[in-house]
Amino acid sequence: MVKICCIGAGYVGGPTMAVIALKCPSVEVAVVDISVPRINAWNSDQLPIYEPGLDDVVKQCRGKNLFFSTDVEKHVREADIVFVSVNTPTKTRGLGAGKAADLTYWESAARMIADVSVSDKIVVEKSTVPVKTAEAIEKILTHNSKGIKFQILSNPEFLAEGTAIEDLFQPDRVLIGGRETPEGFAAVKALKDIYSQWVPEERILTTNLWSAELSKLAANAFLAQRISSVNAMSALCEATGANVSEVSYAVGKDSRIGPKFLNSSVGFGGSCFQKDILNLVYICECNGLPEVAEYWKQVIKINDYQKTRFVNRIVSSMFNTVSNKKIAVLGFAFKKDTGDTRETPAIDVCKGLLGDKACLSIYDPQVTEDQIQRDLTMNKFDWDHPLHLQPMSPTTVKQVSVSWDAYAAAKDAHGICILTEWDEFKQLDYEKIFENMQKPAFVFDGRNVVDAEKLRKIGFIVYSIGKPLDQWLKDMPALA
Repeated sequence: MVKICCIGAGYVGGPTMAVIALKCPSVEVAVVDISVPRINAWNSDQLPIYEPGLDDVVKQCRGKNLFFSTDVEKHVREADIVFVSVNTPTKTRGLGAGKAADLTYWESAARMIADVSVSDKIVVEKSTVPVKTAEAIEKILTHNSKGIKFQILSNPEFLAEGTAIEDLFQPDRVLIGGRETPEGFAAVKALKDIYSQWVPEERILTTNLWSAELSKLAANAFLAQRISSVNAMSALCEATGANVSEVSYAVGKDSRIGPKFLNSSVGFGGSCFQKDILNLVYICECNGLPEVAEYWKQVIKINDYQKTRFVNRIVSSMFNTVSNKKIAVLGFAFKKDTGDTRETPAIDVCKGLLGDKACLSIYDPQVTEDQIQRDLTMNKFDWDHPLHLQPMSPTTVKQVSVSWDAYAAAKDAHGICILTEWDEFKQLDYEKIFENMQKPAFVFDGRNVVDAEKLRKIGFIVYSIGKPLDQWLKDMPALA
């Protein structure tokens, strides 16, 4: 029986290993982590992450050929294939601070693998890592190998949160990069044999190590660039009276471009896009490519600009001050169908409003009050360190309350900000909400989910990103 061990029980490791266990009943899969609360959650009825379909997959396999454990060394020692899915946060100090990936956790994982191994192993990079990380890992393993042979593979994940299980069941592609040596080819084949139990052969791509490592960064950079492109257009649409939805629909009808990732919004979030682009920028700078670095930097700049623009629009519309005004924030997760708040635009929008002394009432169907308070008090990039290294009990923000539903959040509010495209926000009784709000009542739709004309008929002043502006908004222009 092939034994697989995955170091890291987070958003990537947990779902990926659960699906491998389901699709490969003859393979034994262990997911290990040093966080006791996280492993306890994986072994309970309340999993540590929310992902549609995940619950069912875990319950089918757990205790049969899928195990969650804190005994890291035992499972690494016994494994034939070790996936490493540890945090790779952005460095906050030292060389490359603010851009480079911090490989501390990767290095300690590699040293531990070398330390405890008593048989040859295939080590698979699963977390997103800078190009040439495999080379560094190889050096650590070979210099500490005691005669044991290791093969390093790159197998980046391309999951979208909210559809991760579906993405794992029917991936666009599985990418495996390895050394172009007989041993490297054999390792690639061993991993390919696992995936080919449910993924069609033509969707399993094999490349050299560096192509696989760079493909992950490139894919995320291209996706983020599309979002920043349409968001840049949204600002121009507002200035000219064009409608960004009509523009993006027309552009997306071009088969060379396609319609995906062309929805204008308050900005992109999630654990990957910003981090991977900053990483790409740093790699370009290190390789003497400042012009290329500058190009990718602009993608981040437009994303930050979009969030700032949104906050400025709110403040300027409400007589240039939100001081002591109640603002209802609907949605805090970075996208619908996930409870993940990493790099969510809601953090920067809320902090911008709090900076102007607003009182926020926040509602999200999947994000806890504790998580919201943590996000609003943590420093940038703190979220990407393991839980036990994050601030334990951050101070709460007094101007922030968390509501149990959208109606409670909006009661007596001066304005509503929609920051996540949860389906339920389309179906709310806005007449009821309007009656219970201060007047004039504002809706700032950061996801273009509501019917702006219907809301205007009720009496709301509505701002939808990239759409023609209300006369009110034209009379009170947002300052950059």
